[in-house]
Amino acid sequence: MSDAPTIPDEAEVRARWGAFAWSEASREKRNAILARYPAGREQSASIPLLDLAQRQVGEETQTQGWLPVPVIEFVAREIGVPYIRVFEVATFYTMFNLAPVGRFHVQVCGTTPCMLRGSDDVLAACKNKGLIKGKTTPDGLFTLTEVECMGNCASAPMVQINDDNYEDLDYDRTVAILEALERGETPKAGTQEPGRHTVEPYGGVTSLHAMVGENHDYRGEWNRTEAAHG
Repeated sequence: MSDAPTIPDEAEVRARWGAFAWSEASREKRNAILARYPAGREQSASIPLLDLAQRQVGEETQTQGWLPVPVIEFVAREIGVPYIRVFEVATFYTMFNLAPVGRFHVQVCGTTPCMLRGSDDVLAACKNKGLIKGKTTPDGLFTLTEVECMGNCASAPMVQINDDNYEDLDYDRTVAILEALERGETPKAGTQEPGRHTVEPYGGVTSLHAMVGENHDYRGEWNRTEAAHG
């Protein structure tokens, strides 16, 4: 596949990441994570520990972060399970990167609701800014990935960039976000539609006007009804 990520040479990866260990800050978070689970259930910590490890790699490389094989092996040792048990988690969830990415990982949703609302325009904006699916731009700033539904269908099309979602996009809005990131700015996350706060209808509230406007004490009324019926 043309957009498949390129995994670095294994010898190079092991030379760089073979001695991976938690930083002081990460170790504190690691201890807090493991404290959530009873003895014998440490495997349940696979996802949060992989996320923590990926974030530490990101801090060390000034990128969004990824999971080299030695780092996955390290996490497996931390929770006392075979490597494959953690590797299968890392390969299942798209939140984990198995190859290096740029400082900003641009994940464009291409599932049907976003496609019908213009995700092709979002991808075109990325392409015209020099982003190629599965690749990182030469300056190391952006990596582009097309992903499946990320749950923002009511404000489609959308893109996730690192930890932030950007919604109600079109070509120009996508370009503006990418250019703001290039300038070192932090663009407004969430919907990009003026006057829209979250995913309420464009024209305003269309139902439950009475409940919103009358400030009715439905909880008190329910309690009185329960008391009357014993």
